[in-house]
Amino acid sequence: MQQTQAPCDAWLQFLEFAKAGTSISAYRNWLSPIQFVSGTPEKVVLKVPNIFVKEYLLSNFKKELATFLPSQTNGEPAVEFVIEKQERKPRPFFVAPNPIVRTEESQEEKEAAAFEAQLNSNYRFSTFIEGHSNQFVKSAAIGVANRPGETYNPLFLHGGVGLGKTHLLHSIGHHIREHHKRLRVQCITTEAFINQIVDCLRNKSIDKLKKFYRSSVDVLLVDDIQFLQNRTNFEEEFTNTFETLINQHKQIVITSDKPPTQLKLSERIVARMEWGLVAHIGIPDVETRVAILLAKAEQKGLQIPNNVAFKIAELIHNIRQLEGALNRISAYSRLMNSSINEEFVEQTLRDLFHLAPKDKISIDAILKSVASVFQVRVTDLKGHSRTKDIAVPRQVAMFLAKELINESLVMIGASFGKTHSTILHACKTIETKVSTDEMLRRQIDMVRRNIEMQRA
Repeated sequence: MQQTQAPCDAWLQFLEFAKAGTSISAYRNWLSPIQFVSGTPEKVVLKVPNIFVKEYLLSNFKKELATFLPSQTNGEPAVEFVIEKQERKPRPFFVAPNPIVRTEESQEEKEAAAFEAQLNSNYRFSTFIEGHSNQFVKSAAIGVANRPGETYNPLFLHGGVGLGKTHLLHSIGHHIREHHKRLRVQCITTEAFINQIVDCLRNKSIDKLKKFYRSSVDVLLVDDIQFLQNRTNFEEEFTNTFETLINQHKQIVITSDKPPTQLKLSERIVARMEWGLVAHIGIPDVETRVAILLAKAEQKGLQIPNNVAFKIAELIHNIRQLEGALNRISAYSRLMNSSINEEFVEQTLRDLFHLAPKDKISIDAILKSVASVFQVRVTDLKGHSRTKDIAVPRQVAMFLAKELINESLVMIGASFGKTHSTILHACKTIETKVSTDEMLRRQIDMVRRNIEMQRA
């Protein structure tokens, strides 16, 4: 088509067009990082962070690019790509930060340092791939990291295995150590906490442990609190520590595979953990999983074709399994000197694909759970009523369908008798509302739990 406007304006118009028909996570992960460098009536130059973004753009928007931007005589978009050079910074060696100036002797500081745990240097906010399933949780984690002890205290993160809870927990620790250097951060698993108690009881030094956690720690990050279940004596010790820190306005962040109310813990500690913010981290959608896969592949210096990445992400939902699959592909391809294509991946990951979840969540299951929580009828959700008491639950059902079902917007829309743009609008509406409406967020979490219990 003949270009009659400035190339930069044409690029911005293309972005607006693509944004309207793309999920928020896909737009942020794939299109937002692209930079317009220069343009003439004959050619446009774009800067992309890596070759995977280039492949994604050309695979999904080649015709649209040729429509909005200059095109060649053969109809191909006249676009030149510049790969952004990223400097690889050496990983810093983390040492314990300077604690708040205290009156204890240096010997006591040394004893306290013996209890401190290290943070994983790979787990940072900058390396956490954001999608709509974890957007709220990441925002809450950043809020806590920026103002420890002032917002969302305690912060309770829950979700299935391998969805990024530990990543966010360590990211909070890194951010606080770097931006609040006088605060002492303690990040520990529940099992390690229990082992510390056992060791201190054996060595008759339990008072030193109590003093460290209740006097020296300013930010306590606890991973996998579910392992505290059915351990009454250890639970009591943790609860006393928890209450002491909360009363001192010290920040506490806890992760679990279940929300507090589903844990077999005392009402006392469950009530305490629900004081602050309870946030659910869901299964990332396929676009986010592809972005995670390609980002980790790039870190390993591995190039995976776009179609292969989507095939892997569509069949493997768990992020840890996704990383394990990538490690296997990397090892096999280098040892066997094989190119990475669909056939190679099917052979290499045959057992993982075989274990991929087959009991997919259905639209009917989502509708039934939404109807139960919001006290409406399923027929109303499928109907056309626009009253608020029906419209909002219907939008929630569409929002959860997009989150939990790995189908295109067109297919999801057809299940509701709606267009894909209606589904997209519903998702954006709920994402906006849930950031400010605490009741709605809790209702959506209840629907998720109902669905999970039905599948268990």
